[in-house]
Amino acid sequence: MSDPHPLIIIGSGPAGYTAAIYAARANLAPLVIEGAQSGGSLMTTTEVENFPGFPDGITGPELMDNLRKQADRFGAQFLTDDVTRVDLTGDVKTVWVGQQSYQAWAVILATGSAWRPLGVPGETELLGHGVSSCATCDGFFFRDQDIAVIGGGDSAMEEATFLTRFARSVTIIPGDTYDALLLAVSGLERIGRADRITHPIDVDTMVPAIGSGTLVLQCRDDDTSTLDLVASLGDPRTARETVAERTLLHILQGNCHSPIAALARTEPDGRLGLRARVLSLDGKTVLDAHEWAADPVTLGTSVAAALLRQGARELLDLPAHGSV
Repeated sequence: MSDPHPLIIIGSGPAGYTAAIYAARANLAPLVIEGAQSGGSLMTTTEVENFPGFPDGITGPELMDNLRKQADRFGAQFLTDDVTRVDLTGDVKTVWVGQQSYQAWAVILATGSAWRPLGVPGETELLGHGVSSCATCDGFFFRDQDIAVIGGGDSAMEEATFLTRFARSVTIIPGDTYDALLLAVSGLERIGRADRITHPIDVDTMVPAIGSGTLVLQCRDDDTSTLDLVASLGDPRTARETVAERTLLHILQGNCHSPIAALARTEPDGRLGLRARVLSLDGKTVLDAHEWAADPVTLGTSVAAALLRQGARELLDLPAHGSV
């Protein structure tokens, strides 16, 4: 067996190549496992204007090619393939590429992030030409344009808010049923005070989203009255889905400062799933639970118990006595 490498770097974006430059100049002869696509996500970026040292900008592929050449100049080694497994325990670390293993005294993980494509026609062809996966990278190029953000979670809210610096308008579109759940519970309050952001759903009128299931929000106005906001999303609901949601809402009584959203749906394999969120409207506290079960009452009870373990009792101002 050959001696371990002094250093293996997994990833070939700006972070991976920068680490390779510094390590190679320190005579560590790093092995850079680049992935099947070397250069990372910047290889699909047509213009980079926020990288130091390029006052006139530079294309993503050109920037990454320059960084790679610089690391190569100082003695870095490169393997253009995907890492399939790692073992970082012990003094000697092991990294697998398929069936081939590589050992090193140290491993730097510079894997970056990958965007999740929608799978719609034209998406790949227009990437970098109107379709983007990074608002902070590309928002500047769409100044005074009408921009749509696909999604409904925290990342979508952050991207949409950032884009208001440049865009004429920003429209948030939930990508699936759970995106609609996130948007309705956490997003509407957060973006409600932001100028130029619109959204195609609100808490009393929900447009159909992709998928099936039902969105239920509950807000208790006082100790005696409860307001339920219910909207069907996609296919007609089943009795089992309704029972699961209502079981959860019976256990966890929402209030107007910490609404509850519950979404039950039947998976393609027949399993019944229930996902629920409780959050404070200041956005500082978010509780999330997602479970599956055959029996809807058991499912609703189990998800409620999971949220209680996370602190829902205090967030919802529930009585201290009683348990599930």
